[in-house]
Amino acid sequence: MSTPANIHFDISERKILLRLFDTLFVLFALYLIGLIFDFDYFKINASHWVWSIVLVFYLNVFGTIFELYNLQKASKFEIVVQNIILTSSVTVLFYLLTPYYTPELPENRLQIVYFYVAVNVSLFVWRYAYIVLISAPRFFKRVLLIATKSDIESLVKSLQKSDPNYKVLGVVDALNSHFISLSEEIEEPPKTEAIEKIIEAYQISEVVVAVPSETGMTLDLNNQLIKTLEKGVVIREYTQVYEEITHRVPVHHVSKDFYRYFPFSRSNQNKLYLFFHRFLDVIFSAIGLILGLLLLPIVLIGNLFGNRGPLIYTQNRVGRNGKTFKIYKLRSMIVDAEKDGAKYASKVDNRITRFGKFLRKSRFDEIPQFINVLKGEMSIIGPRPERPVFVNELTKEIPFYEIRHIIKPGLTGWAQVNAKYGSSTEDALEKLQYDLYYIKHRSFFLDISIVIKTLSTIIFYRGQ
Repeated sequence: MSTPANIHFDISERKILLRLFDTLFVLFALYLIGLIFDFDYFKINASHWVWSIVLVFYLNVFGTIFELYNLQKASKFEIVVQNIILTSSVTVLFYLLTPYYTPELPENRLQIVYFYVAVNVSLFVWRYAYIVLISAPRFFKRVLLIATKSDIESLVKSLQKSDPNYKVLGVVDALNSHFISLSEEIEEPPKTEAIEKIIEAYQISEVVVAVPSETGMTLDLNNQLIKTLEKGVVIREYTQVYEEITHRVPVHHVSKDFYRYFPFSRSNQNKLYLFFHRFLDVIFSAIGLILGLLLLPIVLIGNLFGNRGPLIYTQNRVGRNGKTFKIYKLRSMIVDAEKDGAKYASKVDNRITRFGKFLRKSRFDEIPQFINVLKGEMSIIGPRPERPVFVNELTKEIPFYEIRHIIKPGLTGWAQVNAKYGSSTEDALEKLQYDLYYIKHRSFFLDISIVIKTLSTIIFYRGQ
């Protein structure tokens, strides 16, 4: 059996592809504009190479902020159009206003229009080609899953929901080697249970094994997988694949084998990383509090008419190593919102005031938490601190929930920029998966990614 010849792109490859061809198409379009229209505002040559680097930098930063590299949205043209316009508009604006490192404004202001149109059109052309060609079914990753029957539905759903280009075409029951086809493209699936025949029939490019160690698989199935591996087919473990696709730790699957995820990121003990992390906490907190003071008149007026009560409230939260502290927030709910006991806030919550909705959506309600950061009780980035009553409940229901307390809680975090607002145990589990991923992979690069994604949340008014 030869290795399947179908072409597919992994997540990292698609992201690199998008960034690379965004850059190439924009620079090529500007080069053509320069040749055709005697365009002298932006030139691509050895003398002005800095101009291109600055443009590419702005394009990638604002493309990330405006979600041009979100793979689920990159395959939907109507969303891509909106994000391209936002990215190109802000990129060109910053480029025009950047002194010294970019060209001086031309006497013929029409050249600025040419510049802006060239950036937009080039991105539109390339992204349309990406959607039609690269996002087409022929480039999907074709997967065979090895799992126990009781887990099949949840495993398939979690993988395909996270990456639309990841298609599980069939499942083999690990306990009896029975094959279940999940694809309609083959009218007569192979009647044999042989892995080799199934891979040939479906042109499988990857086999994913999702079998708990306490369950195991049949000896025959294990031997078949060994022969398959020898013939060039990629075989990967489910938790590895899930983490790569979703950027979450699959707590629901690893169960008692969670020790395999230790140790977490070395950054958690790296003195240099922790020093700069604290240094940036102080700098960002000072800037945040200054901005808060500038917004104070608006907040005071809004609170007077929209909230009608105390401006700031405090609440006990669980911090690092399980220690409680008082968190500061701008009040967004009615007075005595929890007279009947503590409960999660929800999207449709009558306790939230009119002005409170604005504070939550814009995340302005969290500005006072910069005080907690300066006091060392919180960090800018980390798992969101939860209330003691909820921590006690979730610890009993969700395995390893306390692990999120091994680092300082944060003003924003990996869960906040990826997961929806936590209003149930299921939501809390999803957030925990993201929090553990952050603790495991904590780094300067991931911190920067979280900051950029937080800006996207604020810009698109997605706070809750």
